[in-house]
Amino acid sequence: MNTLFLFSTIVCLLTGFYFSTPFMLKLTGLAILFVIQLLAVFFVLYFKELMSNDQRPPVVGSVFSMLIHFNHLYDYVTLIAKKHHTFRFFTPTHSEVYTADPINVEHILKNNFDNYTRGPYHKGILGDLLGDGIFAADGDIWRHQRKLASYEFSTKVLRDFSTDVFRSNTVKLVIKLTDAAVHMQIINLQDLLMKSTLDSIFKVGFGFDLDTLSGSDEVSNRFMTAFDDSNGITYWRYVDLLWRVKRYFNIGSEAILKKNINVIDSFVFELIEHKREQMKNGKLNRNKEDILSRFLIESEKDPENLSDKYLRDISLSFIMAGKDTSASTLTWFFYMLCKHNLIQEKVALEVKEAIGAEYTYSIDEFSHKLTETALDKMHYLHAALTETLRLYPAVPLDGKYSQKDDILPDGFKIKKGDGISYMPYPMGRMTYIWGEDAEEFRPERWLRDGIFQPESPFKLTAFQGGPRICLGKEFAYRQMKIMAAFLVFFFKFHLVDESKEATYRTMFTLHMDKGLPLYVFSR
Repeated sequence: MNTLFLFSTIVCLLTGFYFSTPFMLKLTGLAILFVIQLLAVFFVLYFKELMSNDQRPPVVGSVFSMLIHFNHLYDYVTLIAKKHHTFRFFTPTHSEVYTADPINVEHILKNNFDNYTRGPYHKGILGDLLGDGIFAADGDIWRHQRKLASYEFSTKVLRDFSTDVFRSNTVKLVIKLTDAAVHMQIINLQDLLMKSTLDSIFKVGFGFDLDTLSGSDEVSNRFMTAFDDSNGITYWRYVDLLWRVKRYFNIGSEAILKKNINVIDSFVFELIEHKREQMKNGKLNRNKEDILSRFLIESEKDPENLSDKYLRDISLSFIMAGKDTSASTLTWFFYMLCKHNLIQEKVALEVKEAIGAEYTYSIDEFSHKLTETALDKMHYLHAALTETLRLYPAVPLDGKYSQKDDILPDGFKIKKGDGISYMPYPMGRMTYIWGEDAEEFRPERWLRDGIFQPESPFKLTAFQGGPRICLGKEFAYRQMKIMAAFLVFFFKFHLVDESKEATYRTMFTLHMDKGLPLYVFSR
């Protein structure tokens, strides 16, 4: 009966279409005319902006330019930044300004911090995925989360506990790579690093052993896949003019995003409930309170404002910070070591000297000798990781919103409602910032007499700067140095295809497209 009804309906629609051809032609004509008028208005406004001489940043294209170049967006804006240190793309409602000038970056992130927020534009795009998490939040909500997180990151308890977690999880990774080396298997190092860092952030941040590295937990693997795909789809919204329409009708990429977010929400809400039960039953070690526990304690004081949805948003931000930033940086780090074998050997030699290795230790012996003192001696490793962050920052572009009219230090005017982004990826390739060898991977640029020398956070912008500077910077460096030290001490790495240049996937964090396939050999 239902099949017959459906068939009858289709026949009626087709018959109606056939007998209403003049009407349909008129309707189509009106639609085409409407689109032409919209395009005409757009191009009039675009050329008006293009020809304006009011000290605005130069117009280099429209939002359609970004759409066309989306798959290599960061390299596209790098080419533009070499000609114009500050520039803008035009949209019908506002301009999207981009800057690679360290003086402007300091102005945006520090000197006029209150004017440059996430704002309604970015929050609208980020809201479905990150909600009111610290990466998308402004004002009192941001200050509240930062205050609690700042306390947590500053404690010696967390530092010691996280170091133990990083070591133990890296040991699991070493065991997995040892098996791959014995059987001459090709590994996808990015995938393994993502799983290892996710396991670590769950243990340190939420107090749970996730063990995605073993591959046995299908639920956590589904969560990781859904989260990574949502990252990319949400970023696509910046160039997809129809994303709100697609979301309303639940079609295309927005339908996929909705399914992914349902997977994410189910996973995180279950995590919150499990943690709450632990606290009620007194099974929590108060000497090792994790970040989620601290926020749950706060939520008991103010359950109306600190709802489970709010806790979910906070949790996802920490997952993104703890998993994506370290794993993506280490992926590019090992890619560069494979491209520069001499540097790979210099890092391995420094690790050996720093721990006083007289022979090849067992995994447990090495872990015991990899102390804070030994890590502090590894200046060349620190420099190589920092050089990776310069060329391959975990967050390649970061957008803000101008609350009021402003004038940047370079003299360009910013209007209220403009988007404004500073650009860590292009900045790392600017010769006027780093010299003529800006595009070369050269860790020595960070060393003076063998000692690591940092640069201004407004020049190396991988960790932001000003009031929003990354709280987990030292946390991330410690994790990356522990993982890198373990891996280069026990293994040599070679690309499966030496001739292939790695590319990125355009999303909030700089994932390597299609992973990092490597051969691994025991030392």
